[in-house]
Amino acid sequence: MFDKYNKVQKAVLETTLALIIEKELQATSMSLIAKKSGISTGSIYHYFESKEAIINELYKGIVSFNGQVVLEGFFTDEPIRTRLERAWENLIRVSLKYPHGFQFIEQYSFSPYIYDEVKKTAYKEGWCLSLEKVYQEAIEAKLFRAMEPKFMVQMHYGSIVYTVKASLNHDLTMDEAAIRGLLDSCWKSFSI
Repeated sequence: MFDKYNKVQKAVLETTLALIIEKELQATSMSLIAKKSGISTGSIYHYFESKEAIINELYKGIVSFNGQVVLEGFFTDEPIRTRLERAWENLIRVSLKYPHGFQFIEQYSFSPYIYDEVKKTAYKEGWCLSLEKVYQEAIEAKLFRAMEPKFMVQMHYGSIVYTVKASLNHDLTMDEAAIRGLLDSCWKSFSI
């Protein structure tokens, strides 16, 4: 997830993510990050001015990575349904493949630790706007009922998030049939 960062930054971000999932944010100190990552505290402070800066960079890195994965194969001339289902399937698969990243985003998206400007930038530059435009295309093509596209994207996102959470908690199995069923249900929820 953090391949765009240098070796030190990547080690710090990966270690911080693992520690936050294991111990929670409050129990994750800079000295613990240094100890577990094998990176000196001085080197960490060279790249990150504070723990909050690490947390915000972690958020940006995960959102950016997820956005790239979600939009793989999205910008094509294929039918709208194919493109939307591919994006949602990509979200499901990246969430299952990188559960710590998924858990972090779900837990800290509304946290005061994440700066407002970071949240706004993530939303503006993330994958949601691209999907909103295609939902609008679906409305104009009379494939979906008229509704605010932002609302539609968030409704589907919520359905997918709770299904992924149930899978990660071993409450249900996300096999191919379940994924196909979820995608079909999402499509049908707005189709005319």
